Amino acid sequence: MNLPKRYSLLVVTVIAVTLFFGCESNFKEVQKINFSEFVPASDADTVNIKYTDSGRITGVLISPKMLDYSNLDFPFTEFPKGIDVTLYDKKQKRTFIRGNYAVSYKNTGIIDLIGKVKITSEEGQVLETEQLYFDQKNEWFYTERKFKLTDKKGVSYGQGIDFSKDFKVINSQRISGEIESDEEL
Repeated sequence: MNLPKRYSLLVVTVIAVTLFFGCESNFKEVQKINFSEFVPASDADTVNIKYTDSGRITGVLISPKMLDYSNLDFPFTEFPKGIDVTLYDKKQKRTFIRGNYAVSYKNTGIIDLIGKVKITSEEGQVLETEQLYFDQKNEWFYTERKFKLTDKKGVSYGQGIDFSKDFKVINSQRISGEIESDEEL
């Protein structure tokens, strides 16, 4: 069957227009499927989580609200109403941590504490700052923000500090204050 070129062009145009409009509605549906909402996989009110290692409690986390975003490519857990954490060392000595807001990143093991962060050791050392990071794997705290450190030797202020969770190793930057020293000048 030989159609004149004019009719062939018309048939091709009709088919192309039909395919174009038919695919557009499917394309919009595909876009909707690929759109992922930024919603938590789960959320919980009044959480009390105990962390253990070989039957020994290593930490206790208490928070009024927890949002779990483990459904994302870079999973994290958010504590929008703050946290209260107690860490235990191998001798069961405790370190207490409080913050108004926290985010725990699962892939890196870093916890970001924000807003009136306060860490207290059983020996009476207290660190206060507005933001502090905790590297769970290395059990190490650090910040570049201003801080106040109080212990038996006195009070010091500075900007930038990193320290072990038991306060045995402390590296501080730009410090000022009065500190009692055992060393003679």
